[in-house]
Amino acid sequence: GPFGLLQPLADAVKLITKEDFIPAQADKFVFFVAPGLAAVTALLAFAVVPFSPPITVFGREVPMVVCDLNIGVLYFLGLSSLAVYGVALGGWASNSKYALLGGIRGLSQLISYELAMGLSLVPVVLMARSFSLTDIVMAQQSAPFALLNPLAFLIFLVSVAAESKRIPFDLPEAENELVAGFHTEYSGMRFGLFFVGEYINMMILGAMITVFFLGGWLGPVLPPIVWFLLKVLAVAFFFIWVRGTLPRFRYDQLMHLGWKVLIPLALLNVVVTGGVLLWIRG
Repeated sequence: GPFGLLQPLADAVKLITKEDFIPAQADKFVFFVAPGLAAVTALLAFAVVPFSPPITVFGREVPMVVCDLNIGVLYFLGLSSLAVYGVALGGWASNSKYALLGGIRGLSQLISYELAMGLSLVPVVLMARSFSLTDIVMAQQSAPFALLNPLAFLIFLVSVAAESKRIPFDLPEAENELVAGFHTEYSGMRFGLFFVGEYINMMILGAMITVFFLGGWLGPVLPPIVWFLLKVLAVAFFFIWVRGTLPRFRYDQLMHLGWKVLIPLALLNVVVTGGVLLWIRG
């Protein structure tokens, strides 16, 4: 195609038409379910993302969010923790040592960085005084939380990169060590579902960075939804840029960064932010 623009379409056709191979000793039911878990949990998280303020259609106000939950932050964290099962079950059900090692790596990595990611959102909730994503965006009208609390932003950004298994955190896949990691034995569209889930997850995490730290749809001149999309695409560009720039961590470095650096920093940030807010509001 012109400039290679039809390559993604060719890849999709290739995946759909490939033979769907199932290892003889695999746990067939779990083997079938695992790719769907990876994709569905990422898609469900979009339900609480506010794309813009409500718009008026035929005299009626229409909210630009599927479900504005007053516990939207907890809903997001709950679904992101469920995404672990797709990786873990896919690696275990395949009955392959390479897939199992990738699944174990993925399980420990995602659980480790889930803690740092959750703790980095506590200052956001404290500053916004709400668990609703819409309220969090509105609380950033004076300044985005990335400027007000840069440490929380950096911790969340690194944790999100690890949660989406992007380089330098792609230890669960590590093709030069584990062939292809937890999805080694998958083929056809089941293999495609893992990657669909991974890239949807990258977009939803980019949307969450935008909502929690970059002011969501807030911005001058352009329509709110355009600002939102530009910020999400900028985060996605950053992830792809980092993928082509940095080498992969060693596994011990990965665990050290999560448990001995990010989690203590996140806990310290919660205490300092809480103290500062008490002093300002007291």
